[in-house]
Amino acid sequence: MSATKYLWRKRLPVIVGIVGGSGAGKTWLANQLIRNCRKEACLISLDDFYRDRSHLSPARRQKINFDHPRCIDWARLETTLRSCIVGKRTTMPSYDFATHSRREKEKPLLPKPLVLVEGLWLLRRPSVRRLFSYTIFVECPGELRLQRRLHRDCAERGRTKVSVRDQFRSCVAPMHERFVAPQQRWADRVFDHAPNRDEIKQLVTTMESLIS
Repeated sequence: MSATKYLWRKRLPVIVGIVGGSGAGKTWLANQLIRNCRKEACLISLDDFYRDRSHLSPARRQKINFDHPRCIDWARLETTLRSCIVGKRTTMPSYDFATHSRREKEKPLLPKPLVLVEGLWLLRRPSVRRLFSYTIFVECPGELRLQRRLHRDCAERGRTKVSVRDQFRSCVAPMHERFVAPQQRWADRVFDHAPNRDEIKQLVTTMESLIS
């Protein structure tokens, strides 16, 4: 067994935050890191911690500004991350964006040596920010993020192109400028492009050093 692999297995988990706007490429980067970390990493999405809205009528759910950080159950997220830090098996919610409600069955979560967390506002709250050993911010032009939102929301969330464009202009873009973009100042590493192969390898080396 290599020394690096031994370290992956023996150390308590460390948590790395990946932050950026909607459609910036956070999940893509997280999956690249997982693929390069010998499967010794797992992924948590902030999207699953949206507050349950099943008690509201569909019409009222549609009026909620889901691009505001107050829509997140921050207490549950913090509890989940603290369980990960001590290597404790736990569960986490699973969110259905088509109905804006939580699914009844939660997801099992067994922390691996590297816990990657991706989301829009992970660095805004000091109590959450302090739980990360390393943080990455991914910047991306608004028009490209819109195109990615169109593809995702129409294919996966049952949205129309008109509704996606309207929401992006009225909520996503202004909330990005107000709440997402300012978080760059707290990030350990900022990318203004999709990281290339060499940059991903450098990130993996950084992740390994955190374990060691």
